[in-house]
Amino acid sequence: MKKYPAILVLSVLSAVAPSIHAADAQPVIARVGTEDIKAEMIRPYLDALSPADREALAANPQVLSQTVRSLILQQVLLKEALATGWDKRPDVESRLEQAREAFIAESYLAEVSKVAGGYPSEAEIREVYDARKAELQIPKQYELAQIFVASAANGTPLQDAAIKQRVDAVAAKLKKSDFAEVATADSDEKQSGSRGGNLGWIAEANLQPEIRKAVESLAKGATSEPIKLEDGTYFVKVIDVQDTRTASFDEVKERIAQALREQRARQNRDAYLARLQQQTPMTVNEIGLSSLLEEAKKVAQPKD
Repeated sequence: MKKYPAILVLSVLSAVAPSIHAADAQPVIARVGTEDIKAEMIRPYLDALSPADREALAANPQVLSQTVRSLILQQVLLKEALATGWDKRPDVESRLEQAREAFIAESYLAEVSKVAGGYPSEAEIREVYDARKAELQIPKQYELAQIFVASAANGTPLQDAAIKQRVDAVAAKLKKSDFAEVATADSDEKQSGSRGGNLGWIAEANLQPEIRKAVESLAKGATSEPIKLEDGTYFVKVIDVQDTRTASFDEVKERIAQALREQRARQNRDAYLARLQQQTPMTVNEIGLSSLLEEAKKVAQPKD
């Protein structure tokens, strides 16, 4: 499975990190056997997440990477199960029908709970912004560029020596040439290399500790010494820095609006279910229900 450079995990999917360059809209996320796993194969699963969940993934490179790995493994497992006809088993078909019915009911409830157009108004968004302004902090960010020299997994002494020579050669070139030119020519991470190594803006908290420690001591325009990590060696250039600050209204307007819409949708959902329950009186035979539960427990017990 393809191992991505540690500094780049945040840039894996444009569906999660919309700041990715347009030319990289369909990057290869991984390789399983001889098959490339592209962003378009993973995106539907991420699109099904709530905006808050997608934002949480984008803010945590480790969780994002693990989520993508789990989705890929799920697809591999699914292919294997279908090849055995597992989906034709009566118990599996029964569970699939239950899932189908649950999805129909939940998707219908989501539709009838939709928030009316025009909500929230700009005045309502502004009211929330003014009330929560002190909490709307944008953490310190760095605009970075990188040159990445990959290490050899379980490399031989000869391979390791060759890689060290490459690192030394890059260091020497950086003393004479423009960083972007060297990144384009020599970086093993080709997506950022095609942009002169530019990675865009990355929050300080999302950087690997070793890289964060290096860039904290650099002035704008400066380049780090080689930073050796498990997957390879990095040269990192600090293009610009933004200190922690309060987000402007325009920067968070859409996020606040989305949060208010989600809150209103939950309120609509609860009100619709309460109204439905009032219109559909029901009684439950608690004794019969307990007996049913006991039967289910016996069925679930392992047989000797």
